[in-house]
Amino acid sequence: MPYRRLPNTDNARIKALNKAFEKGTDLPPFKLAFSQSMYQQVKSVLPNFENAISEHRNAMNLHAEKNKEYHLKMKKAKLYISHFIQVVDMAIARGELNPGIRNQYGLNGEERKLPNLNTEEEIIETGKKLIEGERARKLKGVAPITNPTIAVVQVHYDKFFDAYHNQKGLKRRSNFAQENLATIREKTDAVIQQIWNEVEDTFNDLPEEIRREKAAEYGVVYVFRKHELNGINLFHEQRVERFG
Repeated sequence: MPYRRLPNTDNARIKALNKAFEKGTDLPPFKLAFSQSMYQQVKSVLPNFENAISEHRNAMNLHAEKNKEYHLKMKKAKLYISHFIQVVDMAIARGELNPGIRNQYGLNGEERKLPNLNTEEEIIETGKKLIEGERARKLKGVAPITNPTIAVVQVHYDKFFDAYHNQKGLKRRSNFAQENLATIREKTDAVIQQIWNEVEDTFNDLPEEIRREKAAEYGVVYVFRKHELNGINLFHEQRVERFG
């Protein structure tokens, strides 16, 4: 005996809701195989579900679209930050700057190596310390670090910093849209299941095959098991052999 299969994709859910909506619109209440209260729920759930799907898709696409641009800005900021530190270290190596200058930039004064710049947070924290440290040095009237200057570093740092917060906002929007869609999806599933239950109850007294045909007109989906399909195919083959 075939079993009923509820929609398991959003496209299938939309299709099921549209079928129920069409039936509720085309048929008078006394001919409809499900209740008017469920028809009203379909009218409410269908546009909400479609809007939730659209919002989720738009949020995901926008986040992905901006992601490439964001990573380019992050790479640029990381490059200028690392170059600034390398210039400082080369000046130390030449004896032009005291090794203690690294401490003014929040760097380890004992070892001349680049700090970790593998995450957004590390780039932001290191960039902030460099900008604040060089600003403090300039207030003392000492010669600024050049090629690159801290002003150039800050331009790329600020672009990355703004993109970082913008990307976090897009991620929050995407997560909210996903959670909202999941909530509406649960309600949609409940509405479809109840409609299909009512449709099957309406046609319950009919012979099994006719009952399935009538229910299928309302979008109810039945799936045959493999051995049942084999039996149907064998039956049709025998009919063809018998009757040509």
